[in-house]
Amino acid sequence: MGVGVKICGINGEAAFDAAVAGGADWVGFVFFPPSPRAISAVRAADLSARAAGGPRRVGLFVNPALDEIAAVLAVFSLDILQIHGSAELARAIRAAFGRPVWRAVGIASAADLPRAAEGADALLLDASPPKGATRPGGNAQAFDWTLLQGWQAPSPWLLAGGLTPDNVAAAISISGAPAVDVSSGVERRPGEKDPALIRAFIAAARAGKEESSFFEKKEAKKLFPGPLE
Repeated sequence: MGVGVKICGINGEAAFDAAVAGGADWVGFVFFPPSPRAISAVRAADLSARAAGGPRRVGLFVNPALDEIAAVLAVFSLDILQIHGSAELARAIRAAFGRPVWRAVGIASAADLPRAAEGADALLLDASPPKGATRPGGNAQAFDWTLLQGWQAPSPWLLAGGLTPDNVAAAISISGAPAVDVSSGVERRPGEKDPALIRAFIAAARAGKEESSFFEKKEAKKLFPGPLE
């Protein structure tokens, strides 16, 4: 099974087209207004309509109310719901909408590594927000990937935080990540994706680790929704 690749924060035609053409497994749309990558459900649906099939569509929400997610789903049928929020919230969202839920977990030390999936179908390991940050996630910062060596993952997972076309191969090699997630690392400036960087990131991730031993392909397809061919 090849390494899975998610391009997050898609908000324009060129970025969406580059992710699709490059063979990304997932494209992410941010439904969190403070983010420079925020998008409306209508705009996300319009972009998604540019390609039938292709990458799975992921919606990113931050501590959302259930009606907030429902309002997006009424316009745009997401495949996966990704949240920054508690394990209890992940369980509630899974029960309410019957879609796979990915939960972001901030990592600053080995003590932060999750030992249980806690209601999520997959975990997204990101750097803990730096002091004074106004948004969740690593804010383009990487954490120490060597912390993941020997960690027994309780579920499918993705590596995020500070990844770029230049370091993603090393990140995969060091961490053993079965999938990676990038947003700011493929941008010209905050919120503006660079199609060339998207293509370069996908190529570098795939070249960095052609085969993953983390899951048998059959299990990965069942637990970790996405093409992953």
